[in-house]
Amino acid sequence: MTTTNRVLVTGSSRGIGKAIALKLAAQDFNIAIHFHSNTAAAQQTQSEIQALGVEASLIQFDVADRQAAKLQIEADIEQHGAYYGVILNAGITKDTAFPAMTEDEWDSVIHTNLDGFYNVIQPTIMPMIQARKGGRIITMASVSGIAGNRGQVNYSASKAGLIGATKALSLELAKRKITVNCIAPGLIETDMVSDFPKDMVNQIVPMRRMGKVNEIAGLANFLMSEDAAYITRQVISVNGGMI
Repeated sequence: MTTTNRVLVTGSSRGIGKAIALKLAAQDFNIAIHFHSNTAAAQQTQSEIQALGVEASLIQFDVADRQAAKLQIEADIEQHGAYYGVILNAGITKDTAFPAMTEDEWDSVIHTNLDGFYNVIQPTIMPMIQARKGGRIITMASVSGIAGNRGQVNYSASKAGLIGATKALSLELAKRKITVNCIAPGLIETDMVSDFPKDMVNQIVPMRRMGKVNEIAGLANFLMSEDAAYITRQVISVNGGMI
């Protein structure tokens, strides 16, 4: 098994994940592009990354499916070597007022956003440790996981849990020179918030605009760099002053 400067980015066929993958590829990281169902979008991301002169492989599974995640990640590591970095970006929302929230709306969000932490990161840890090269783990939470948000009890719970898991894991891995940090975006221009009213943005965001995916990718790129080697156990908000 060989070890390269590979980074697994979940949900990297589009949106924030794609922006992060492209940003890291521009810094000569080889990328494992994870996707769930949109093969065409993942292949497009792969082509764009390969055009930058680095390697890009595809890895497909549902982050909520523990066995599929384990099998696919272990097979990818066996073929290409341990990851230097893992960015847990894939997530979903199913917003509704809590009294009307269905079991599926609760379960699917928790299974994807919070269980995905275990399902994706756990199989990557021992190979990363055994490589003895340090490493970087970045999770993607949300302003909702810090402050809560009406209509998002399920999402807020999943992201708050993700923050707690990130902080705890950072303590376990610090002596291995593996940093574990969390990015907590606010309103970022993606498909997830495409129908969010502009007047509401102006009301709740002091900077009076949504963030750009590249503004998240820039922070992820920094946290993946050697300059961030002494930064761990942190939750860094990118939200235009919302909190």
